[in-house]
Amino acid sequence: MTLSQLRTFALVVRLGSLRAAAAELGVSEPAVSAAVAALRSELGDPLFVRAGGGIAFTPGGRRLAVHAEEIVGLADQARREVAETVTATRSLRVAATADFGEHAAGALLDAFTRRLPDCEVDLVVLEGADLADALARRVADVALGPRPAAGDSLDAVPFLRYQRVLVADSPRAEPLRQVWLTGPAGLEELSEEGRWLAGLPTWPDLVRFPTETEAIDATRAGDGVMLALGHVVRADLRLGTLVRLPLPGTPVQGLWYATVLGRGRASAAARALQEFVTTPGATAAMLAPPGATPSTPRRPPVHVALWS
Repeated sequence: MTLSQLRTFALVVRLGSLRAAAAELGVSEPAVSAAVAALRSELGDPLFVRAGGGIAFTPGGRRLAVHAEEIVGLADQARREVAETVTATRSLRVAATADFGEHAAGALLDAFTRRLPDCEVDLVVLEGADLADALARRVADVALGPRPAAGDSLDAVPFLRYQRVLVADSPRAEPLRQVWLTGPAGLEELSEEGRWLAGLPTWPDLVRFPTETEAIDATRAGDGVMLALGHVVRADLRLGTLVRLPLPGTPVQGLWYATVLGRGRASAAARALQEFVTTPGATAAMLAPPGATPSTPRRPPVHVALWS
């Protein structure tokens, strides 16, 4: 079997059809069929069968899909790391949850790339439940957010303790009778606030906004209550534009983790970021008030793809 055949099969599994895989690769559908046929012949397994207008994978096909994703990911990582030694430029792909991406990732990565100016960073914002998969498929080198549930295959380091406080525009607001305003990801199950919310006697109605900043604006306007990051609304609480509501269990304490592939599979750049996030300089950058300027005017090469 060849890397090209495995890459093709992995894409067929991910997209669910030969036609879609061919379109993604920019080749003909017969070329995809030929690559899969070669794998079938070598492995002695049909890998998938036609079913209900689509395809259903055999147990052998599902097992091959796991190995194919890992092998292709390793090949891509090897290609990047060899290229880094040639160009003296390091690249890093970072996945973060929406809340961390909005409130802390920019300042953190600014500070990191000032320390390592030859490191180019791509940031993608994902749901917490997708972080482990992004690392496993090697589409991300580092995950920032709640600790992924993936056993000892990942190496997670806690780096920032946060708290979420329940806020409203008035102390007379009744939280269990109000809508709860959130950012685009809601209150994710893997997070401490998501687990706390699941223990409430009644599940509140959640209204999601494109950003947590917009949700805070709506909370100030009296449109609902919000379980907001304490350091983000500190100024509002001091000025009285928001007030804390006394609900048992709040404020909710949580931890953000920097997670990389375990067992020595993480790149040098990924390890460098994982070590950097625990430093006092990184903590100061992440907790700086909104609008604080970096110590140097240079803008680092950080590219962002938004969560959807």
